[in-house]
Amino acid sequence: MLRKTFFIIAMCLVGLSVWSMGVGNKVRVGVFQGNGGAQTCIWETIASIQLDPEMTVRTITTGDIANGVLKDLDAIIIPGGEGATQYMNLGEENMERIRNFIRSGKGAVGICAGAYLFTDTPGYACMHINGGKAIDIEHDNRGHGISAFSLTAEGKKLFPELAKRDKSYVMYYEGPVLVKSDSIPLPYTTMAIMETDVHEEGNAPANMTNNRPFFIANEYGKGRIFSSISHPEATPGMMWMIPRMVRWTLRMPVVAYSKRVVNPDLYNREILMTKDDLRKEHGYYRTFLYGSPKEKIAALDWLQACRSWDAKRWVQGLLFDNSPAVRERTARFIAETDYLPFLSDLESACKVERDEQTKQRMVKYLEHLKALLPHK
Repeated sequence: MLRKTFFIIAMCLVGLSVWSMGVGNKVRVGVFQGNGGAQTCIWETIASIQLDPEMTVRTITTGDIANGVLKDLDAIIIPGGEGATQYMNLGEENMERIRNFIRSGKGAVGICAGAYLFTDTPGYACMHINGGKAIDIEHDNRGHGISAFSLTAEGKKLFPELAKRDKSYVMYYEGPVLVKSDSIPLPYTTMAIMETDVHEEGNAPANMTNNRPFFIANEYGKGRIFSSISHPEATPGMMWMIPRMVRWTLRMPVVAYSKRVVNPDLYNREILMTKDDLRKEHGYYRTFLYGSPKEKIAALDWLQACRSWDAKRWVQGLLFDNSPAVRERTARFIAETDYLPFLSDLESACKVERDEQTKQRMVKYLEHLKALLPHK
């Protein structure tokens, strides 16, 4: 009996030692940066991981994977973009390396195209590792915008910040419509249900996206996979959901993020881009090239209110526009949309700003953006 007691105590001490080692060393996350991954999706995924004080993040390429980078990582993320093209860029040997990586006890998160890549979808180049398959793939370009979802009981455990809300909202951009695979017996847990019916474009049918899985999660060997058909990393106030997904894949405890980071009340309704909206959005590209300061500011107002997907690719240079008013409004746009990928640009813009009043206001926006990051 005494010997058994000593054994139990010893095992507990070993467990505590392993956990303390994990706490002392940050979780290492790799974001795949390959042909097929949208550049802004890669930027935003990196920024979302930077919100978690216990994680570090880097990009990895297909060559890095072949050269053994996975041995230096704890989790990987396949970002949004085009899943089949990412499949082609990875190659079959690297995909098997990723499968083995997960089977060994590591984590993987797929976002939109990444989730698509993980599915078992007939007629689509994919990895067959998350137990789902996409349907209605001929209408993948069905539309986008801020969309509603509701958490399941399991989802509320992972995202307790949203547990009392009937609906929450994040960006959806032509993500896969998922059902259970009928050819691979790989069960998954549905963490959230999509509540929005998106069929604004591509002659997509109605009632296809709503009441479908929004987040799914599954075991794979000793590891775990989390698949999101949406883009929390592209949603101000909701970016924290991505590192929380990584935590789930690694069986890490749920930790609280700051109120500056967790802000689900920024969006409390659907904002779907109609065809008229898309035409207006496209027109603002020329406004930023040739418009007056007043027109540029009006464009920024509309694009921010609509949570434009494309605007984030256009505003960077407006920090250095000839008009102080445009520079200030752009700084506000970047800060209020939590766009950390442009943090260094905003720092540079503040440094070189010549108009003192404009500079003071821009610095306030800079500090607002910096407040997203954990204290070092």
